[in-house]
Amino acid sequence: MTGVSGCEAADEAVERAGYQVPPQPEISTGYTEKPGWTHQEWAVAAAHPLAADAGHQILEAGGTAVDAAIAVQMVLTLVEPQSSGIGGGAFLLHLEDGQVTAFNGRETAPAAADEDLFLDDDGEPLPFGDAVASGRSVGVPGTLAMLQVAHLRHGRLNWAELFQPAIILAREGFEISPRLHAIVDGDDALRRDPIGGAFWFDEEGNAHPPGHLLRNPALAQVLEIVAEEGVEPFYRGHIAADIVDRVQGHGERPGLMVLEDLAAYPELPVEVDPICSPLLGATVCGFPPPSSGHLAVAQILGILEALEGGDAALAEDGLPGPEWMHLYAEASRLAWADRDEYVGDPDFVAAPAGSWTSLLDEGYLARRAELVGDASMGTAEPGQPGGTELAWSPHPWQEEGGTSHLSIVDGEGRAVAMTMTIEQGLGSRIMSDGGTGLEGGFLLNNELTDFARVPAPVGEPRIANRVEGGKRPRSSMSPTLVLDSGDGSFLAATGSPGGAAIIHYTAQSLLGMLQWDLHPQAATDLPNFAVYNSPAVLLESGRFPTSFREALEARGHDVRQQGLASGVHSIMRGPDGWLLGGADPRREGIVAGR
Repeated sequence: MTGVSGCEAADEAVERAGYQVPPQPEISTGYTEKPGWTHQEWAVAAAHPLAADAGHQILEAGGTAVDAAIAVQMVLTLVEPQSSGIGGGAFLLHLEDGQVTAFNGRETAPAAADEDLFLDDDGEPLPFGDAVASGRSVGVPGTLAMLQVAHLRHGRLNWAELFQPAIILAREGFEISPRLHAIVDGDDALRRDPIGGAFWFDEEGNAHPPGHLLRNPALAQVLEIVAEEGVEPFYRGHIAADIVDRVQGHGERPGLMVLEDLAAYPELPVEVDPICSPLLGATVCGFPPPSSGHLAVAQILGILEALEGGDAALAEDGLPGPEWMHLYAEASRLAWADRDEYVGDPDFVAAPAGSWTSLLDEGYLARRAELVGDASMGTAEPGQPGGTELAWSPHPWQEEGGTSHLSIVDGEGRAVAMTMTIEQGLGSRIMSDGGTGLEGGFLLNNELTDFARVPAPVGEPRIANRVEGGKRPRSSMSPTLVLDSGDGSFLAATGSPGGAAIIHYTAQSLLGMLQWDLHPQAATDLPNFAVYNSPAVLLESGRFPTSFREALEARGHDVRQQGLASGVHSIMRGPDGWLLGGADPRREGIVAGR
């Protein structure tokens, strides 16, 4: 097989797709100010300079936004492996000629999995870290299968061309960044993995230092095979066999995945209908369940619109005021209560009142807004959209993690917002070399720990997002495209990593750009905040004055300050038609373009 092609690529465009390795910049950790970017023709916002540059070069060669997204994801598999990659899953939103399409690459549970997957022999839930670092946590990866379908629909360059940047970088090597070093160095579970331990650490067990030139010949060969033969070897060939061997061969907690689970994934429908909502004077489009992202973002913003003061401007100090933050916190608690009650894989979980948009009905959100008073409600109860009877137990809190986001606008106005993940940073800590026998490879996800580890509280109804065979776990990923509510033209693309806080980071990005009229970079630079369905309001450390905290505490909020490391990557069309780009100062990304 010579490759998988979408639309027939023009020979001239393919010839111009020769990839050139750019200079590799020094990358800092912590908070590093970014300049913001302005591009006239196209833009690529991604979490690593090498990945953004790969997308840029694909656009230079005549590729589409989807072509560029594929190249970006393949490079991120190499240079930001802790966050996403071919061993995980992704949600992709695509805009062309006013039409938004959603592509679902979420991982699935093996057919043999059931609601006892994360219980020990005594029926007690495994400690979260033990559940993560195990074969039990690995879901069937969906990223490659989804991207192949998206490419068939909206690609232009030959499939094989899109893998060349990652293949070349994997063979020639890339410099380990301080952030990647710190994540790897602090992880003993990865040290214990037979492949990961040998690849990421030296003979003394020390993580390779920042600046170390790391080559990944196993990943290069895997990507070459997929580039030439499509996804078939990954899901039905020797790469699939190695994935299964690694999952089943975990020394302490082997998983249940079999070859038939992988073989079944490319047959699943991946194209789904997005949910588009009128918000903040625009049309905001996001992903339906199994993502809870758009539903929660739209509920928070919709409740705020129903509240007096919810449309307040930023204060004189450039921060949202504490009175507005009180309203945001209350709206968030209400949205979170519904999220925990209702959202799960729609193939297994019925939508309340027969439609997920019942949660976004204007009358329903107005009734929810009536519950907001002058003092913190502490915790909220789920609502009953359309008179729905409560049939599930609320999903208990648990961690979510390692994720990345890209936003792309090509030279012909097509746009992509794609959020991708392997769940925790470094996923399951299981690496596959794809059966190549070479050094390196790719990390496998731990996505199944996004399910509730306990199927139900004792004596209570089941949890909607419990483990079931073939089911996709609930996600917080919130890739978002914003359209002009009049003509449907592109206004913005945004999204973020951050576990459950993805919902807040995405909402804040939208508020910054659409309500507070900020450049995407300024919107991303704002201090972060997050509120789940608990009394706590989380504020980014060192970014809010003492008086702000005291004003919230006076309303009964339990205010806590901590690191809130988002990774927002946004592109917005400015008033003059130019593309304005922002990359989160808390991560390594940039916005490349022309």
